[in-house]
Order: sequence, then structure tokens, then C-alpha cells
Amino acid sequence: MDNKIRHSGIVDSVSENMVKVRILQTSACAACKVASHCNASESKEKLIDVKVSDGKGYKVGDAVTVCASRNIISHAVILAFALPLCLMVGALVTVMLLTHDDGLAGLSSVAVLIPYFLLVWLFRNRISRQVSFTLDD
Repeated sequence: MDNKIRHSGIVDSVSENMVKVRILQTSACAACKVASHCNASESKEKLIDVKVSDGKGYKVGDAVTVCASRNIISHAVILAFALPLCLMVGALVTVMLLTHDDGLAGLSSVAVLIPYFLLVWLFRNRISRQVSFTLDD
């Protein structure tokens, strides 16, 4: 079984060590097992940054295939969905047990996401080194 998720795309721009690929949503996304968790399935087109060792082999307009391993996708899903959900539920239950105030518990469960996503934004460069895409030849 192939351990990679692939999307076809077109090179949008090329620099020395970065290729920007425009991913177009295709009907294959509907059959993909992780389509409900993938940003590519939520929009008609998405611009993906792919780090390459030498960008000279690519030209604007080239058809390429962008790949990501299932482990990387799982890591991204955990960061984007699972951890925020756990934080929200934890805050909701904790505030409900301490205050018995539904409104405060609901507000707290949403407010806990502000520092979480601020931390994600602050560590975006470190995260982007772990969650990266490759080009399939």
C-alpha cells in the first residue's frame, strides 16, 4: 500500500530552493479517505510551497505531483483539529465544574483557542519544517 497522498498541480512560481505549486481540486478528492480533513478538498485551488534542492529543473506552467506522507498529514490533522478540540473540551468541563456557569464555560472553551493558535502562528516556521511537501517525478 502506498504511504503517500498525491495531488496534481501546476508550477506557479520558481525560486532557487522553493517551488510554488497551484493545486486544483479534482473529483479524485471526493474519493480520498482524508478528503474531509484536507484543505485541498475544501477549496477549488490552493497554493502550496514545496522546498526543493534546486529549482532550476522546474518552469512556470510545468505539471507536477505534490506528495505528502500519511504521517505528515496525521501530524497536521492533530495540530489543526485534535489538539484544539481537546483544549476546548477540557476548558469547557473545567470551567463548568468550577463555576456551573454555561455561558462562561462556553466563552472559556472558545477563548482557550486564542493562545493556542497564537502559539501555532509563532512556531509556524518550526511546524513547516515538520509538515512539508515533496514533488514526485
